[in-house]
Amino acid sequence: MHSYKTRSVLRLKIDTDRLGMAQITAEDWPLFHTLYRDPAVIRLCFDEPPLEEIKASFESRLPVWTKTSKHWLCLIITLNETGEKIGVTGFRIHNGSAEVGFLFQPKFHGLGYGTESLKALLQWAYREHGLQSFNAVVTEGNIASEKVLTKCGFTLKEVIPNSYKIGGKLYADHIYQYENNGFIA
Repeated sequence: MHSYKTRSVLRLKIDTDRLGMAQITAEDWPLFHTLYRDPAVIRLCFDEPPLEEIKASFESRLPVWTKTSKHWLCLIITLNETGEKIGVTGFRIHNGSAEVGFLFQPKFHGLGYGTESLKALLQWAYREHGLQSFNAVVTEGNIASEKVLTKCGFTLKEVIPNSYKIGGKLYADHIYQYENNGFIA
């Protein structure tokens, strides 16, 4: 069972049995920086950005998020049992659809945290904000992320060949979509 709490008017909190998710704060810079620099995390997502770009991306996510925000809602994912910060998840709304994304520290890959956190995020977005349309762009070869999306009810809608370059190599973009009609897989 998932619970949905708001710590205060300004900071949202989403809890699952194993995880807590709260909007990113300035104190979360070390995790954010590590996620955007770790080759095991980004190898099928993007080339390592310059430090200035990582800082700008981080700072753009710090303002309090509302449904009318143009910036990403970025949630830090924490293990309830230990309080350890393990990754980020979130979305940004564009043209009525929420584009979702997530990154986890490598030692937490394959433990079901991606699926658990994304399901809770989708439920919260639907219940609290009425969001029904979600999408995700996954780089060809990122099978683990594709599995998370399909477990959460997303379906592959389009493959765009040679769409994105990482490490000098062109990859296809896999476009996933999910329409929520009140039920999350």
